[in-house]
Amino acid sequence: MKISIAKLSNSISQKVIASMVKRIQHYWKFVIALLMSLLLAVTLNPFAVKAFDLSDLFRVLPSAIQIIQLSSIGDNEEVSLGQQIDRQIQQEVRLSRDPAANALVSRLGQILVPTSDRPNIPYTFRVVDDNNLNAFATMGGFVYINTGTIAASDNVAQLASVIGHEMGHISGRHSLEQMKQMAIAQGIATIAGVGDDRLVGIGVNLALRLPNSREAEFDADRRGLLNITRSGFAARAMPAFMQKLASSSGGGAPTFLSTHPATGERIAALNQSIQANNLNTTGGLNDSEYQRIWRSRFR
Repeated sequence: MKISIAKLSNSISQKVIASMVKRIQHYWKFVIALLMSLLLAVTLNPFAVKAFDLSDLFRVLPSAIQIIQLSSIGDNEEVSLGQQIDRQIQQEVRLSRDPAANALVSRLGQILVPTSDRPNIPYTFRVVDDNNLNAFATMGGFVYINTGTIAASDNVAQLASVIGHEMGHISGRHSLEQMKQMAIAQGIATIAGVGDDRLVGIGVNLALRLPNSREAEFDADRRGLLNITRSGFAARAMPAFMQKLASSSGGGAPTFLSTHPATGERIAALNQSIQANNLNTTGGLNDSEYQRIWRSRFR
C-alpha cells in the first residue's frame, strides 16, 4: 500500500510539474514581450532615468507593446492580416472580370514569385477595373494592377516590372513599417493579436490612399529590378516604363507616379544599377502581339 501511495504521489508530482512547464512554455513570449516593453518604456521616456514612476510607465507602455507586436509579426500573421485588408479593399475597388487580363497578370506574377526575396508566402494577383495608371500592394502577398496600367505597357516586360515593383514593397515589409508608425501615432495598442479592425483600416488606407516613403520606393525599385532580371525579363523595361509615363504626362504625372516620389531620381538610379551590374536581360521586349491585344482593350 505504501509503495502504491508513493507511486501515486510521484505520478501526481510529475503531472503538476508537466503542467507548470506547459504554462511557462505558453506564456514565455508574453513574459519576454512584457520585459522588453518595460525596457523600451524606460528607454523611450527621456525622464525615466532621473525620475521613474508608474505614471511614466503606463504612459509609454502601450506604444512599446505595439512596437513589439508589429515588429515581431510572423509570415502567417502577416498573411492573415493581409487577407482581412484584401477583403476590405475589394469593397472599395471594382475588380476586373476580364479572364484574359486576370490570367495575364497572374501568370506574370507567378513567374516572379520564385525569384522574389520572399518566395515562401502565398501571393495573390488581382486586376482592378480602372483606366487610371496605378498599381498597389498590401502585406501578405496581395498585388493589384489597374487595367489602365496593362494598356499603357508596351510589352510584358514593362508590365512585369510594375508587378515586380509592387512585390518589392511586400518583400521589404514596407506596409508593416508604415502601419507600425501609424498605429503608435494613433495610440492603438493590443497584445491580443493583429486582427484589430483599426489595424485593418490602417492597412486599407496605406494601400489605396497614402503614398510610400521615398526610401520605400527606392527599395521596391531595387528589389523589383533584381526580381525581374532573375526571371529573365528585360531589366531596362522598368526605367523605360517610368520614363514613358513621365514623358507622356504633359507635366502632370499620372496617378501611378504622382504618388511615388522622386521619379527622375528613381529612373537615374535604376539605369545606374543596370549599368553597374551589367544587367543585359532582354526577355519580354519582343512581344509583337501585346500592343495589338491590350492597347485598346480597356478604352
